[in-house]
Amino acid sequence: MKAGNAEIAVDVQGTVADGYEPVREAFAANFADRGDTGAAVTVHRDGRIVVDLWAGRKDAAPDAPDAPGEHAAPDGPDGPGTEPWSRETAAVVRSASKGPAAAVLHLLHQRGQLDLDAPVATYWPEFKPHGKERLLVRHALAHRAGLPALDEPLTAHQAVDGVTAPSALAAQSPLWEPGTDHGYHPHTFGWLVAELVRRATGRTMGRWFAEEIARPLGLSMWFGIPATPEVPDGGLDLARLADVPTPEARAAAGLRLRPKQTVSQAYADPFSLTRRAFDAVAPRPYENDPVWLAGGLPGSGCVATARSLSRFYAALLGPVEPLQDAAPPRYARGGAAAGRLFTPATLTQARSQESSGPDRVLVVNSRFGLGFMLHGPGAPMLAQGSFGHPGRGGSLAFADPESGTAFAYVTAAMQRTVTSDPRAHALVRALRGCL
Repeated sequence: MKAGNAEIAVDVQGTVADGYEPVREAFAANFADRGDTGAAVTVHRDGRIVVDLWAGRKDAAPDAPDAPGEHAAPDGPDGPGTEPWSRETAAVVRSASKGPAAAVLHLLHQRGQLDLDAPVATYWPEFKPHGKERLLVRHALAHRAGLPALDEPLTAHQAVDGVTAPSALAAQSPLWEPGTDHGYHPHTFGWLVAELVRRATGRTMGRWFAEEIARPLGLSMWFGIPATPEVPDGGLDLARLADVPTPEARAAAGLRLRPKQTVSQAYADPFSLTRRAFDAVAPRPYENDPVWLAGGLPGSGCVATARSLSRFYAALLGPVEPLQDAAPPRYARGGAAAGRLFTPATLTQARSQESSGPDRVLVVNSRFGLGFMLHGPGAPMLAQGSFGHPGRGGSLAFADPESGTAFAYVTAAMQRTVTSDPRAHALVRALRGCL
């Protein structure tokens, strides 16, 4: 199927099961009508792929904001800037990283290695100062820690060095009493989770995820690339990586179709908590930079294909089918049919509402479970019981236990959205009509 507008004409590649054709139509319309330039969408139903589509180019659009010229993607066979998206194209999924990262803490709790109701300082004694001795692990997961911003932003190199960010958080005073209110932690969430994993297991987040989740499931999904001593077998050929541009400073669009003036003002004001939270790393990093990629930040640095991100969420719900690839990824140790990752109790725990109402950072209402966003007006998913996470600029991944559905959309056309992207929503609406 072809889709086209004045800027791009694409062949939609891949397959859909009978009855899911509307998802293909919505995906094509994203290119024709909603500005997509390169993307993929995958849907699992009861552990089986029912939608697996990709189209467009994997390099950033030539006029993408802040796309550094020195990192330009190679020319494709049809001329400059036309490197095609393939089924194995991976991309940085930004805050859609938070769901898989949160799953690690839930699995550690499930295995008795981490108590979500324990103070963070139980595992990280240096974290206690300034009233944080009563800050619980569940507060960190539910964006109730009171630490969405730092007094002094970090550089990109400091953000990924594994030392500066934890030290800054340990020295930081909460902006509200932990556990009493919530506000989205765009960057600090990842540093909190990464340090908890390291303290509880002695392994980095990237290594733990690779060894305990990605390899057994055969996922093209990484926290930290290329391969390093900390993440062995994490080797992604960087030529497979989609080029995503750096987001603009303001990102109010997408929180609501017509954002309130106060929302626009919050994103425009460099002194607001909103801007301070999103600018905890300044200047904004180029996220395809090898140094940034190697950092594998759990809050924003996961690299994944749509296929693997959907497979991950499917595995939270139940067994997943064997990989159908004739030649599975060389780093995979698994790929056969795999059992569910979460027990029923852990699944209930992960998506039980912990935070709801006005968000001190996003300025609109938000809903969170433990590390996962929950379906709601601010972050629409499939149905009331869905849980997952969007990524700034468009990506979205979630699971819906009631229908046995897992969904992932990954894009290189980063639009000015935070929690609500019209392209992802069009796909979800089409999917909802198929069930």
